[in-house]
Amino acid sequence: MTNRTGKRAVLTGANQPIEIWERESPGAGPGEAVLKLEFGGVCGTDVHFWHGEVPLPGPVVLGHEGIGIIEELGEGLATDSAGAPIAIGDRVYWQPVTPCNHCYPCTILNDVSMCENAFASLFGDANAPTPSTYSEVITLGTGLPFYKLPDDTSSEAVIAFGCAMPTMLQGMERLGGIQAGQTVVVQGSGPVGLAATMLAHLAGAHQVIMIGAPAPRLEMARKLGADHTIDITQITSVAERTERVRELTNGRGAEVVIEAAGVLEAFSEGLQLVAPSGRYLIVGLWSAPGTVAVEPRLINNGNLQIIGTALAGPRHLYQAIQVAQMQQSRLPMAEAISHRFTVGQSQQALEAVAAQETVKAVLVPG
Repeated sequence: MTNRTGKRAVLTGANQPIEIWERESPGAGPGEAVLKLEFGGVCGTDVHFWHGEVPLPGPVVLGHEGIGIIEELGEGLATDSAGAPIAIGDRVYWQPVTPCNHCYPCTILNDVSMCENAFASLFGDANAPTPSTYSEVITLGTGLPFYKLPDDTSSEAVIAFGCAMPTMLQGMERLGGIQAGQTVVVQGSGPVGLAATMLAHLAGAHQVIMIGAPAPRLEMARKLGADHTIDITQITSVAERTERVRELTNGRGAEVVIEAAGVLEAFSEGLQLVAPSGRYLIVGLWSAPGTVAVEPRLINNGNLQIIGTALAGPRHLYQAIQVAQMQQSRLPMAEAISHRFTVGQSQQALEAVAAQETVKAVLVPG
């Protein structure tokens, strides 16, 4: 076992500057893996953590989207979580959440994304070995799900949709899929909205309409399959955007609307965009506290389904790799990465994401 020293980005409190700590991590214990960071995704949820919109328990190492290179394997660990053989030098993809497999959601609901204890592994001691991804040295503890990237699969194509693709793959499951010929409206042009656009396009949607901003994100959406984009900086009122969607759908609205904006006001706007007997999938409001006014009869009289989806399960990470492997040569997935920062520049990375200067930002080692 070899001790390794590396930088990690630590959030000490709401709205506090990110601190860069240098800590030594021990070698891999039984069932563990030690990685060198290749890419850490910077997620909009990290910005919500930084701003205190989701309270955290004391100093934490940020980051939940990662691809790393195996540097050491502990005793007894010879395969990834899907049974694929692993070795030193392999690239692996993980999110630092370990299902406990002994709570009601894990064992009765069969939904590890709702595990009551999973976040204990994510928000642990900021001084201890960490699976969090704003860190140059990563320790994957026993039982944490992770998956090997095939040699022919680009790391960039996977991390460009770090937690967004698994989140949307679970969302598509909960939605029940998209039927050929249906119109899909996606609210929000960040990575989750881009993943939704891509999956809707691949599912055979008649048309995909993206509502969002700024322009570089809308351009990326068109590259990934959006047929129409509505720029909220140009069409600024809800009434105008609703009318534009009606024009594109023969007055009906969309059979499927996917909220990926993470903005409370998007919810009431989205209800006006759903066609009769349509479905509304809520994905982006996980870290957006607050309430909005809703007219229930729109739901009742329109026979609408409203479906929530939070986080993802391990199988969705595995599926995200498969999506990248199959689509990276047909769709420019890796091009979504617009900004790269070192771990030591984590503060600048968060500020850039908060200002919507990025399509997708990632961290790399210093």
